[in-house]
Amino acid sequence: MFGAKYSDIGIDLGTCNTLIYIRGKGIVINEPSVVAVERGTKKVMAVGADAKRMLWKTPGNIIAIRPMRDGVIADLESTEKMIRYFITKVLPRYRFIKPRMVIGIPSCITEVEKRAVEESAYKAGAREVTVIEESLAAAIGAEIPIFEPAGHMVCDIGGGTTEISVISLGGMVVTNAIRLGGDEFDAAIIKHVRSVHNLIIGEQTAERLKIEIGNASPEKTIEKVEIKGTDAITGLPRRLEIDSVEVREALKDPITQIIDEIKTTLGQTPPELAADIVERGIVMTGGGSLLKGLPKLISKETGVPVILAEHPLDCVALGAGKYFEFAKGFDNTRSIYDSLNG
Repeated sequence: MFGAKYSDIGIDLGTCNTLIYIRGKGIVINEPSVVAVERGTKKVMAVGADAKRMLWKTPGNIIAIRPMRDGVIADLESTEKMIRYFITKVLPRYRFIKPRMVIGIPSCITEVEKRAVEESAYKAGAREVTVIEESLAAAIGAEIPIFEPAGHMVCDIGGGTTEISVISLGGMVVTNAIRLGGDEFDAAIIKHVRSVHNLIIGEQTAERLKIEIGNASPEKTIEKVEIKGTDAITGLPRRLEIDSVEVREALKDPITQIIDEIKTTLGQTPPELAADIVERGIVMTGGGSLLKGLPKLISKETGVPVILAEHPLDCVALGAGKYFEFAKGFDNTRSIYDSLNG
């Protein structure tokens, strides 16, 4: 046992979900980033899917919290407990093998927020921690040939952030990120339902609407879903039927912001690499990219082909887990840059 190799673990520490990839096993954890703790003692009562079911439904002595917000750690202690719980769940004897962890992070986070991620991983039992940009991890996970002397654009829409990057020769040529993702889609739906129908709904109801009838482009058929909430005027429970046209209208603002950021990134891309992107297309990853009609709308607005990755939800975790397999390529690229720059 003591002679065993150290385990390599890739983590997508997402605002909505945490995914963990273990070398040789694949994705072993895909659970909500939620922790339920006892008020006062901070004793962990539940983590992941079990804790999510408690959100907004806990008694006074239990708090269900989401320790990640906008792609960064909002609660350091709870994040550490969550990581430790997941790692112990999949590697019961990790104390003896001390895994190396690679964690995908948004490029827009500060150095302080970056150190918070590293600190959480070390406290959770990591032997070595490497953090890489989410879009770079997503590109590796989507099996994009990032070491080619050609431009590849990746748009990763997560729960809290959207990151758009142009990658060539294993490096980030242009990258832009905004703190906007699936959570803002949900918030936009909540705001629309309240302002138009005077109905207050929760995050879970908004998420269900987004998944079931959410769309970015007009469709031939109009879908309808019945939801329940609290009347903003009377305070009484009420039902409401809402259709896909309304949901599309509610999502218009956050979607427009993402498209504007993609256009900005394309405008900052060197001409030769932009030509490659026009030929190869934009690869979309992350849960937000699964919104119906979004790839089609982005392609229409930018004039560039858009390809949805084969496993968009898993790309960051897959890429983080495979990082060490690509490490030699990154070292070679750095050597080339160093020799060119004297």
